[in-house]
Amino acid sequence: MTHPPIPSRRPSMFRAAVRTLRSHRLRFAMPALAVLLGVAFVTGSLIYSESVSTALARAQANSQPDVSVQIAPDRSAPSRPADSSGGAPRLDDTLLRRLRALPGAASARGTVEGSALLAGSDGTLVGGDLYQAAGVNYVPDRTGKDPRYPLTAGRGPRTSGEIAVDRQAAERSGHHLGDRVRVVVNGTARNARLVGIFTAQDSRTAAGGTLTAFDTRTAQEQFAPAPGSYSAITLAAARGTSEAQLASQAQKVLPSGFRAVTRAELETEAASSTDGQKLTTLLLGFAGIALFVSTFLVANTFTMLSAARAREHALLRAVGATKRYVMRLVLAEAAIIGTVASVAGYGLGIAVAALLNRLFGVTGGRSAPLHLLSVTPLLAALAVGVGVTVLSAYLPARRAAAVPPVAALRTGEPPTTASLRRRNITGLAVTAIGALLLAAAAGSQDLLYGAAPVLLTGLIILTPLLALGVTGLLRVPLTRLAGIRGKLAVENARRNPRRTAATATTLMVGLAMVTAVTVGVASVNHKDEQAADRSMTSDLRVTSVDFGEIGEDTAARIARLADSEAVTPVIHTFVGLSGNRSLPVTAVNPATVQRLAPLTVQKGSLDRLDHGIAVTEKTAAAHGWRLGSHVTGTLGDGGTKTSLPIVALYDGPDTLTPVLVSDKALPRTAHTERRPHIESVLVKAAHGRTAALQKEIRRTLDNPALLVQDRADARAAAAAQTAPFLNIMYAMLSVSVLIGALGVVNTMGMAVFERVREIGLLRALGLDRRRVGSVLRLESVTISLLGSALGLAAGSAIGAAAVLGQGGLPLVIPWGRAGLFFLATAAIGVLASLWPGRQAARIPMLKAITTDTE
Repeated sequence: MTHPPIPSRRPSMFRAAVRTLRSHRLRFAMPALAVLLGVAFVTGSLIYSESVSTALARAQANSQPDVSVQIAPDRSAPSRPADSSGGAPRLDDTLLRRLRALPGAASARGTVEGSALLAGSDGTLVGGDLYQAAGVNYVPDRTGKDPRYPLTAGRGPRTSGEIAVDRQAAERSGHHLGDRVRVVVNGTARNARLVGIFTAQDSRTAAGGTLTAFDTRTAQEQFAPAPGSYSAITLAAARGTSEAQLASQAQKVLPSGFRAVTRAELETEAASSTDGQKLTTLLLGFAGIALFVSTFLVANTFTMLSAARAREHALLRAVGATKRYVMRLVLAEAAIIGTVASVAGYGLGIAVAALLNRLFGVTGGRSAPLHLLSVTPLLAALAVGVGVTVLSAYLPARRAAAVPPVAALRTGEPPTTASLRRRNITGLAVTAIGALLLAAAAGSQDLLYGAAPVLLTGLIILTPLLALGVTGLLRVPLTRLAGIRGKLAVENARRNPRRTAATATTLMVGLAMVTAVTVGVASVNHKDEQAADRSMTSDLRVTSVDFGEIGEDTAARIARLADSEAVTPVIHTFVGLSGNRSLPVTAVNPATVQRLAPLTVQKGSLDRLDHGIAVTEKTAAAHGWRLGSHVTGTLGDGGTKTSLPIVALYDGPDTLTPVLVSDKALPRTAHTERRPHIESVLVKAAHGRTAALQKEIRRTLDNPALLVQDRADARAAAAAQTAPFLNIMYAMLSVSVLIGALGVVNTMGMAVFERVREIGLLRALGLDRRRVGSVLRLESVTISLLGSALGLAAGSAIGAAAVLGQGGLPLVIPWGRAGLFFLATAAIGVLASLWPGRQAARIPMLKAITTDTE
């Protein structure tokens, strides 16, 4: 008698899949949560990046509404020829008047911009991104107002002692009209009165920066490339004149070395910035890792459920269901889980986007308007969530479909030795290839991006064999430690090495990435600390914050302090030699440098450095120079050709080699963009007065953009540079580690459902509820430590290859953190077993013994 086949219509299958999910909802909760987290990461990254990109693009489009064409130096020009007066052509008032007279120009404006750091009422610098802290010139029209910077309060600045700031900067700084405000320009802090507050549609304020407006004369003194000149000239097109036509008219009257750029070209250049794209790529990379880890959890869940439901699938086959129907039924279950997880993940992704918005501090410290129903993130959520879940369930679905009808009385079939043997051989081969590529990556950084995935893939394939080996080693110590409970835990972990391997893999991948990042950051930290020690040749050192400057009078002001014995600025520049060659040069104060740094003079004397140049012996030998030889070249950018005699051969620290000159020998140029900048100021204090002098320097300079450091401060600052990066990496990778922990919880929870009879028999043989729970805890810890050991080993190898591939970077393995990771993983194993252990202990003994599960 033949049985009628089960209808294969989609609604019937959908209802069957829904019934299965409802009856096993607890078993599917963990894989759904893992996919949800991965989808939330992807959609949050996309929503955040899209929203920020839109906000910045809108700010760029709305900024400078009076600009149709911009005149700026042509950076691609090899040099600027001299004009009729013998000087380099400039953007000055003469050119401004000529451009204003063009028939297609409605107006012309001279723009002067530079870096200006604003201090808040608490004395700290304002702005999330100091690179975007700009100083601009306020250009009033006939009404006394600047249309580019509409005032909301007060008036525009008129003298050098007045400023106006954008509204967001005023709010964040805590300043009000009439306040005395501290502003840092060209490395020098000065006070100015706040006379105006304005609004600005500017991409710099949208990116977290500040705008400080000065009167045009003051702005030219501080920022202009040359006295009386402008950084750029902007033109507004008259009615009926296009941007291209106005640019063509302007280009005809421009001197060579300048170009006319239309507004459309400016916006295209701004949109081509890769900063936002890099951030999006980085975030999506971490999301990809999280989803990759999720696949193991989903696949493991469906594999375990397929084994547990082998009888159910066999009965379906016995009453007429085809292999295709069973396979489609399992995939339908996966698709429903993926859809639900995608929808919930999109909702959580909005929260992730909001968190990223605050974490990365864009748009002036305010949240960018989030596009909650954007098409791309929504489609990505569904595609990623459903795709990952269905693909992860594909192989388990095939196994479920392969269950024959005669297996209706079986609960599952263990994998054959042959299949494990083939897998082990493949795993050994792939791991060996990955190890070889990783060894080669130590000499070629580009190979690392291929070596790391290959090595991890090989370990993933090989993990069942490693699981058998590691658990075999743990059998004796755990048996001695916990008796029969330890032995049972080990044997349970060894019972199905595939399952143990899949669970351990979810932890291994995340922990490997965490360890690799930690090794790289620890090595960079060590190098930075060493560099800080080498550069800290004096008692104190004055440096600037990132994107800040040190004023030219800083060293002189410090030298006048009572506890200051010796002071020198350190200025890095270069000397251009013949044949397009150059040498790095350090300019110092010849009278004091020997008291501030360990310089060993081999020949000659540094006392004559005001009239010559000093080179290291190695540099002299490389160029065939000797004491008294003349070095002919151009000193600094924009300097004239000169010939300086070698007055000393010396050896010294890296920061003061290979060439020394007197700071007085540097060319004095009016071009701010060519002026050499002071990198630091070295200070020697009177005996026992270092701490007192440090406080006095801070009080005297009163400059929030300057750091006054002793040796301990320098080391701490060097180590602190990578702390934000490391924290962000940990925050991103913690999602993968969390999914790995969910994998352990999922496996142990499923194990409880599978081992109901076993648990009942253990209870009948005398194990109380507490000891049954301890067996599960020991098994969970065993699996967790397996994943931890593999992750630490793989991550250390990947991190070491990355460090060695950099060249010159010392390899540092942070054993303390590695031990902390190992203990944290053991804690994850204990915590992951709490709920399954409680569920196992609650199973009534008689019910457990009489159940039909193994």
